[in-house]
Amino acid sequence: MPIPKYNEVMPNILRYLSVHGEQPFRSLESPLAIEFELDESDISKEYDSGNGTVFLDRISWALSYLTNSGLTERPRRGVYKLTERAKDFLDNPIALQKYVKEQIAKRTAERQAELYVDPVESILGQQASNQTPHELLDTAYQSIRQSTYDQILDTILSKTPGDFESLVVKLLEKMGYGGQVKNSGSVTQATNDGGIDGIIKEDVLGLGKIHIQAKRYARNNTVGREEVQKFIGALAVAQSNKGVFITTSSYSKGALEYSQSLNGTTNLVLINGEQLAQYIYDYSLGMQTKQHIEIKEMDSDFWDDMQNI
Repeated sequence: MPIPKYNEVMPNILRYLSVHGEQPFRSLESPLAIEFELDESDISKEYDSGNGTVFLDRISWALSYLTNSGLTERPRRGVYKLTERAKDFLDNPIALQKYVKEQIAKRTAERQAELYVDPVESILGQQASNQTPHELLDTAYQSIRQSTYDQILDTILSKTPGDFESLVVKLLEKMGYGGQVKNSGSVTQATNDGGIDGIIKEDVLGLGKIHIQAKRYARNNTVGREEVQKFIGALAVAQSNKGVFITTSSYSKGALEYSQSLNGTTNLVLINGEQLAQYIYDYSLGMQTKQHIEIKEMDSDFWDDMQNI
């Protein structure tokens, strides 16, 4: 039997989790292989690129889309369980695939999806046929990045607020703030932080400082104008004119307008959850490179030196 596609695996994952409860990701491989009558050669088959085994990778993508659609959730890193919503689709695989596709499209649209192409449609081969191979490759790359952003934020939300504060200090150091100052970043004491969660020293003497506020909120939450104003007040008390407000969620229109209306005496940067995940990805904080893809084109100078017939 051929190795099933990721969308063909989704109904089986839901049924298995319904019977057996929450499961680590890798523990699904063996029972699902039995259900699809896969032999050892099928299970161990790798991509031609060497980027892992095909079947396990498809299980991973299936879980990613189920989670992004609200049908499974991660109580702990690498562990999945059903949500109440998933029970409506246990016996209806056609409705399941339609629902997942709709939810992913909605999620993409909410994130200014003009920069991305729906990853579900791409994998199902339903994209417009006028895309070049290079465009399809870029689509796949953007889809993988977006999935990783989701994993980053889900992981952050499973950690403590103190861990999050330490993370954002490390991120700003990784981005180059603090320069060559040794141990330039620090997390303030939680019991007496005065609305400041972290500080980056910009010079050896500490004459220049960046003050940080970090809010680990649920992704559907919104940081309002009042919270941003409180942070500006904390900066004033600290006699600082540089602040970075970082959240795992988003900002209200009022908060964004307020930050843009400051008269220039205070430099304030607001970083939302999507931007945070992107910075973590781009600056490789807690990340490792999984695969390099090398694309080559012909060297016209080399070939043009040859004489045509």
